[in-house]
Amino acid sequence: MAAEQRSARERVVEQSNALDGLLRERDGLLTVLDRVVALHGTARLIRERLGADFGFVADLDGPDQAVIRWLAGNRTDQLHNLIVPVGQGIGGRVLALARPVRVNDYVSSPTITHQFDAQVRGEGLGGMLAVPVISRFGDKEKTVAVAYAAMRKAADFGDVAVLKLEGIADRAATALHIAGLAESTTEDAVTAERQRMQSALHDSVGALLFSIGVQVRDLHEAIRDNPALDLRLQRLESDVSAASSALRESLLALADTTPERALPVELAEYTRSFEARTGVPARFVQLAPVPPMDAERTALLVAVVREGLLNVEKHARAFSVVVSLGPCDGGVQVVVADDGTGEPAEPGTSTGMGVRSLAERAARAGGRVSLVRDEDGGCTLRAWLPDVEAR
Repeated sequence: MAAEQRSARERVVEQSNALDGLLRERDGLLTVLDRVVALHGTARLIRERLGADFGFVADLDGPDQAVIRWLAGNRTDQLHNLIVPVGQGIGGRVLALARPVRVNDYVSSPTITHQFDAQVRGEGLGGMLAVPVISRFGDKEKTVAVAYAAMRKAADFGDVAVLKLEGIADRAATALHIAGLAESTTEDAVTAERQRMQSALHDSVGALLFSIGVQVRDLHEAIRDNPALDLRLQRLESDVSAASSALRESLLALADTTPERALPVELAEYTRSFEARTGVPARFVQLAPVPPMDAERTALLVAVVREGLLNVEKHARAFSVVVSLGPCDGGVQVVVADDGTGEPAEPGTSTGMGVRSLAERAARAGGRVSLVRDEDGGCTLRAWLPDVEAR
């Protein structure tokens, strides 16, 4: 009996450690989706990774000052929205030097100015460390924020703590760079960058979401008899769901462009979303540039790909899927091909009705849609529409 109890305790510890790891991955994931989430997540991450009582981040508000906006572990609001000019306090010194600054006791330190002693005393802070968040993208380096860690007593932040905080700051800089790219207003540059960012977000965030989802499902089976861990797992599921929604919104926002440019972007997004959702490897290939298309024909071809991927998900039991786009016979063709074992849907099923409806829409536009079973297994859904000039 004692051996069984030890074994049960060891399983609980192992499951708890696994869940802790997933929560850490969740925190890292959230820092790449949005500027607000990135900086708030950075403040929370500082507390966790450094064991600090208080973590906070000041966002640059012009070249000569920062504003403390993102806090984790605070007891008051005295530091919230505090303006920190260059050279003043520990954060202002970081802005001036572009390197880490640390003090054992803020209010008694002779190395900094003391304009903010009242706010620091009000929050009950002693030892403090601040490092610059440095953007290293492009030809120049520049400080874009300041990350702080603080204790509520006199404390010496050592070199290891500095390295940890610099690592967190580097991650924050990457997240801010991605967020900045998403906010770019130059349309031509954004179109190309959006495609690159979609791929980067899918490959990193989408894969991580899928991995976390798989591990969550595994843990569900393992912790049925542990209500405490189950509550934490429910929280993780909720966070992953929120992150998935944020990722989908980000990808859709990146694909929000003119009809002429939207087709390859949307097809790529649907393909990547399918892979992230199902775990089935999927690839989008643009065989060659296609002529500009109006919104109606673009929407029809997107609907074909969406229907094709839905069919694969429901019926095919596929190992891989390829979506292709290219010019063909004086028009534009999209193909969804899988290597699954499922039969094409029979007439009368919801899938068959979907394909027939798409075929009727394509016929009205002078095109065609077909779904065939391949000789070597799998199915191919093909849609072709003529060029406007050819009609």
